[in-house]
Amino acid sequence: MAQGNQNIMGKSEARFMENQKKTVERNKATAEYLSEAKARTIKTARLRELRLAKEEADRAAAALNPVAPKKKRASRALKQAVSASTQAKS
Repeated sequence: MAQGNQNIMGKSEARFMENQKKTVERNKATAEYLSEAKARTIKTARLRELRLAKEEADRAAAALNPVAPKKKRASRALKQAVSASTQAKS
């Protein structure tokens, strides 16, 4: 009877140790996942701040240096009229 109890106790302790080991590994994996998620969140926030600062600087630079309006192309009729007048003068 004592031998049977020792055998049962040994198996029980082995199962308990295996469960403890799995729990430690699970907690370690969870902690690693959470730390990666936190690092990703911090990096994303930093990059967003940099992007917003750059966009603001670009807007400020654009306000200080307004873009010159593009020259309109002369219409074909106007070109022909100018060409006709220069030919008439010669």
